[in-house]
Amino acid sequence: MTTETDNSQGMRLHLQQIQDISNQELQITGSKSEANRLLILQALYPSISIENLSNSDDSEVMQKALKSTDEIVDIHHAGTAMRFLTSYFATREGRKTILTGSERMQQRPVEILAEALNDLGASISYQKNQGMPPLIIEGKKLEKSEVALKANVSSQYISSLMLVAPTLENGLVIKLEGKLTSVPYIKMTLSLLAEIGVQGTFENNTITIKPLPTTEAKTLVVESDWSSASYFYSLVALSKGAKITLGSYKQNSYQGDSSLAEIYKHLGVETTYGDNTITLEKVSNPEKGTDAFGRILDLANSPDIAQTIAVTCFGLGLSCHLIGLHTLKIKETDRLEALKVEIEKLGGAVEITDVDLKLAVATEIKSGVAIDTYQDHRMAMAFAPLALRTDLVINDAEVVSKSYPDFWKDMKTVGFEIKEL
Repeated sequence: MTTETDNSQGMRLHLQQIQDISNQELQITGSKSEANRLLILQALYPSISIENLSNSDDSEVMQKALKSTDEIVDIHHAGTAMRFLTSYFATREGRKTILTGSERMQQRPVEILAEALNDLGASISYQKNQGMPPLIIEGKKLEKSEVALKANVSSQYISSLMLVAPTLENGLVIKLEGKLTSVPYIKMTLSLLAEIGVQGTFENNTITIKPLPTTEAKTLVVESDWSSASYFYSLVALSKGAKITLGSYKQNSYQGDSSLAEIYKHLGVETTYGDNTITLEKVSNPEKGTDAFGRILDLANSPDIAQTIAVTCFGLGLSCHLIGLHTLKIKETDRLEALKVEIEKLGGAVEITDVDLKLAVATEIKSGVAIDTYQDHRMAMAFAPLALRTDLVINDAEVVSKSYPDFWKDMKTVGFEIKEL
């Protein structure tokens, strides 16, 4: 098992079982995915202003890294920052940067991106292990304007190249080989580039980005994070009849995780769109002992919500078969292995491969189980809604600050009874 644990267990929170959550209106922080893309674009085009920035650790790390003039830049656990900054620093002519991170970050491969940049004329080498951070980056002018890489890699590699592409003298053509994964994140990057005036296309596995030397002053507003909304979908699904309103969201979102609205219909939750809000309401109870979706659910375009969906199904006494999860093994932890271990501690049964997860119908949910989070924010937040079914403890609970620092405060607002141990 390649998961990383913290023997100190960090801040341990006891979540007492509650009967139901209260109806509330909450404001969710800006999308980390959108914010980090816009921060790179703002560094490249200083005339851009950003509103509703994410207050996540990852976005704060990104801002600090972009302002830093030090040779060594440490992005800790922030995977998005590692990928996006690799391309950014590779294009900073005359600047040497050693881009490093946490122990787990130094085990997460970045070779496909680094070698793609080297193919374009960059100078990136590895300080310790081949293909892994820390990276030694000698900033150069990238002369070439066409590169190829496998399509089934993390979309962050592709988005990283797309973000710096308009600053290259001739733009960039990215040829993707094979079956694409996480397409909505590529489209998100393309849409954000278009908002600042970049011309780009994505057709037949080829992304073409035209050069844009300068852009006019404009303010861009970050939509709130749909991944963070997933935990409220889970809460409402596990509730008796709750209604939660979240802002600021839009119906035609750039974020792939907005598929939550359709997915959670199968779990009894209806989504209503208002003026920059979504309202989640429990309208039905799925029949216990059945398959949640009546089919295999492909999450290749939104793998970050897999943990939430699996835990919701477990709590509802449903089975599910989730596929398209090949990127989860190289996240903050091996998320598939971590899910299996923690759900089985609670009394569930899970089968995993490198690409999918099968959850069996649970006949019991054990009480008082301590959930390990493996330095992974999504593990902590995905399991928290089970307090509507059982008492549980969340180890290293402060890990939520990576993407959603106000998570435990908002859980208390909807009625959670939380005590620090």
